[in-house]
Amino acid sequence: MFVHTHPYEPFLFPEATKLIVGTLPPPRFTTGELKDDDVDFCYGSRNGMLWPILDRIFNLNLKYETTDEAAEQRKKFLLKRKIGVCDIVGSAERSKIDASDLGMQNAKLRNLVKYLQKYTNINTLLFTGGNSKNGPEYFFRKQLKEYGLQLEVVSGEVPRIHQFMLPVTSRGINKSRMIKTVSLTAPSGAANRAVGSLQAYKDLKNKNPYFNTLDFRVMQYEEFF
Repeated sequence: MFVHTHPYEPFLFPEATKLIVGTLPPPRFTTGELKDDDVDFCYGSRNGMLWPILDRIFNLNLKYETTDEAAEQRKKFLLKRKIGVCDIVGSAERSKIDASDLGMQNAKLRNLVKYLQKYTNINTLLFTGGNSKNGPEYFFRKQLKEYGLQLEVVSGEVPRIHQFMLPVTSRGINKSRMIKTVSLTAPSGAANRAVGSLQAYKDLKNKNPYFNTLDFRVMQYEEFF
């Protein structure tokens, strides 16, 4: 049984207002066997689309290589835009060594609720996937139940939007703040089939035969980043 451990600590800082939440990077990031065009940082897989999407939206001119410079480019962008990263899975077991969420067993979760209580400027969670089993929203819903909390639907259209009131105690005073969650289409090749089945994607593809699944994600992500 392979123990798939998250290689990165949460990228959090007091000014952060948004938080990217996924599960785990590919196993090679745990074992340190990165490929030349992987980036040694959150969402740095050469097969992942998050950074190419953000690169297009913000014209970042990012490097895609295993260098300190490439990692620092991404950190500077996140700090400037006040975006943190805190994947919800700390570790999981796998009988098959791959990156699928469904293949995770006995997942040990990071306590995202406590991070939200500590970093009081965060008002939006950006899930890199929906409520399918072992996805980030799926795990977060389970965690909220332990606190007697649940998500309320704001919009049932893709990307689905929810909200919840987070109780916070500050200096002995009970307060609460509204947190919005957005379940983005996963920035992975595995989600391309799901994108292709969306009517909104089909309509855009019919208008422009060159329109692709990356273009669709860029349009979707731009609204929330």
